[in-house]
Formats: sequence, structure tokens, C-alpha cells
Amino acid sequence: MATKHDQILSYIESLPVGERISVRSIAKNLSVSEGTAYRAIKDAENVGLVSTIQRVGTIRIERKLKKNIERLTFGEVVRIIEGDVLGGQKGLDKDLNKFVIGAMTADAMERYITPGSLMIVGNRAEVQKLALELGAAVLITGGFATTPEIAQLADELTLPVLRTTYDTFTVATMINRALSDQLIKKDIMLVSDIYTPLEKTNYLYATDTISQYKELAASSKHSRFPVVNHHLRVLGMIAAKDVMEKNDNQTIDKAMTKDPIAVKRGMSVASVSHQMIWDGLEVMPVVKDDLTLEGIVSRRDVMKAMQLVQRQPQMTDTISDQISAQLNNVEDTRVATGTEYRFTVTPQMVNGVGTISFGVLSEIVATAAQRIMLTHQKRNVLIEQVNLHYFRLIQLESELSIRPRILEIGRRSAKLDIEVYLENSIVAKSIVICQVMEKP
Repeated sequence: MATKHDQILSYIESLPVGERISVRSIAKNLSVSEGTAYRAIKDAENVGLVSTIQRVGTIRIERKLKKNIERLTFGEVVRIIEGDVLGGQKGLDKDLNKFVIGAMTADAMERYITPGSLMIVGNRAEVQKLALELGAAVLITGGFATTPEIAQLADELTLPVLRTTYDTFTVATMINRALSDQLIKKDIMLVSDIYTPLEKTNYLYATDTISQYKELAASSKHSRFPVVNHHLRVLGMIAAKDVMEKNDNQTIDKAMTKDPIAVKRGMSVASVSHQMIWDGLEVMPVVKDDLTLEGIVSRRDVMKAMQLVQRQPQMTDTISDQISAQLNNVEDTRVATGTEYRFTVTPQMVNGVGTISFGVLSEIVATAAQRIMLTHQKRNVLIEQVNLHYFRLIQLESELSIRPRILEIGRRSAKLDIEVYLENSIVAKSIVICQVMEKP
């Protein structure tokens, strides 16, 4: 029988999108205590069923899709393989470290099984038992069941025994892709990884005075602060230039910059870097959906993070990495920079008619721009715009020469001309505009 907590969540999920809910209404409609209703509503907010909006209240929203797998658990594996659980339900929150395919004798596979791994096997009860005893979960392919003894052992050890109708090869491919995606997503640095949390953030209230700003600036050695109301909702930003020639008794709300650009913890550091460089921002407030202050992120922290990310080795290959890996440097005195790049069009890089994909060509051009700036200017860049002209169809197995030339370079941006040649005939040309990253 479902608990009261589960009943409340089911009730909330059944409500139409946009419906307002409250602790009192939930408690009254479902005959539960207000404490139980409150805890269930907070849980519903955590899983994306409801959202609390200032001066509006708590409303039913579309469920927010989980955008990435923070940890690849056995529970996530069940979802990926569209399977079910035959035993060890309480172990679904455990992490999957690796998987082993049981295609050998029990004695031979024993040394490959480690705690936290997943044994992929068919209807071989002796292998299933061995895996559980060695600390591994079990995935049974082909839609086969298991024995009551194995299910009971899985419950005792809290190690899941899963089942799927897919074959071993398909399941291994699906799990391997999930593991690969997880590694890529871990490499993407978010604001939540680098921001200064609220308890360490200096901020001012709109009703504070210029004199209080000066005191905070002197004690903190900083000059830019978020300005909030008494509900911690961000109203503006205040900086040294805003208080120049202002009376010390004047309130902050009369001098601050209103409606500042804010970021959220789930945004990538790359997107925040783009905003900061382009708009010349030094500090940005980090806020919740209702603009409640959660902390700040500084330009210096963002630049450090971006430089660190670009120096780290890639844990697993994205499509961009695969294209970049095939772009080779060649010294060529005919090119203004003294460097050109060579690229061979492989079967994975073409479209349905056998010519190079426009997206692949764009990625080649962008990668060439980034490399030439790093090689000759010692600066990392973020691509802002690629204006690409495709003159001739580029066939499978064509050997391309990419010749970049720096047209302009400033403190914040650069413009490059990049030409693509095939057998000494120009087949594509691009103008690339990029943001130049500051050295941290």
C-alpha cells in the first residue's frame, strides 16, 4: 500500500499544469497533517513537479527532464535498458563502475568480477550466484527469469538482479554509451562548480546607504556587490562607479544598476564566460528561478575554470573531439601564418549523398581557428560566429588543406579568414569571429 507521502506526490502529478497548490489545501483534500503535506510538496519541487514563484505561490509545472546522469546507478541502468528488477531492490542506488559479459566458464570469469560491477549474463544460475557473492549486480538478457534462491540472495546482499529483453550485444552497447555520456558530462564545468555560495557572499540591501557600501568595500577589499530586498531577491548590482559623488546618506536603490544579468547554477561556465567577455562584466549574481540570491560568480573564477578545462585531457571523445583528432598540422611557407591543416573526409563525416556534412566542415573551420590562435597568439578563444561559404561539393576520402589567416585581433575579439582547398582549388571559405579569453 502506498504511503501518505507517495499518495500526495501522485495527487500532485495528476493536477493540471498551472494549478496552484498549498500546504493547507493538500492537507485538507487528502486528510493528512500539514507537516506531511509540506514535506511532500518540497519533495515534489526537488523532482520538478512544482515550482514556487514569489508573490504567486506554488504551482504545478511540467516535469523538468533530467538533463544528465550525475551518477550511473543500477537504477539508471534499469531505465536505460527498459528492464525490470527481479531482486535486490534496495541496491538500485549503488553506483555502476564497470560491466562484465559472462561469456566464459565460471572459473575463468571469477577474476574479472569486482564489487560494484555488473555481470551481463543469460539464464546461467551458477554465474548469477557467483557474481552476487563477489559483490556484483546481475543483468539477465533475453527476457529470462531467475530462481527464487538467487532473488532471495540478491535481497540479502542488496545487490540488484535486473532483467531485459535485449540481447547481450545491444545491452552492452547501451550501457557503454551511457558510461561514455556520463564522462563527457562530468567534463562540462557548471557554475555550481565554481561559484561563491551565499554564506560567503557579500551583498547589500536596497535600503542600505552609500556609507554602508563604502564600509563593506573597505572591509571585503571588493567593489561590486549584489543588491537584494529583505526576501533576498536580487534587485540590482552596485559598483564603485555608481557611488561616485553620491551623498553618504543616500540609499543604495537610488544608485545601483537595476535588473542585472544573472546566472543559474546549472549553466555551463562556457556560456557565462561568453556573457562576461562580451558585456564586460566582472561579477554576476547566481540566482534561483525566482531571482533569490544564491551567491556570485566572478570573471576571474570563470577565466581560471575555462583555462583549466582546456588544459585537461579529454576523458572520452565527443563528435567534436573525433573531428579535431583528424585535423593535422603541416608547416607551409605559402600560408601567412606558416601553418596549414590537413583533413581527410572519412565515411562518418559525410551526409546521405556522400559529401562532407556542413556541420563537420563548420567544426573543422572552428577548430582551425582555435588552434591557430593558441599556436601563434598563445590565447584561447570562444567561437562567436562562423560565416561559411561552400563553393564545391567535397566528396568522401577527399584530402583537404585548411589555411587560416588572422585578419584582426583586439583585446576582446579576433577575426580570421579561413580557406579550404582541395587539390589546390578553393572549395570553401569562412570568416570566423571569436572572443579572446583573458589570461587569469
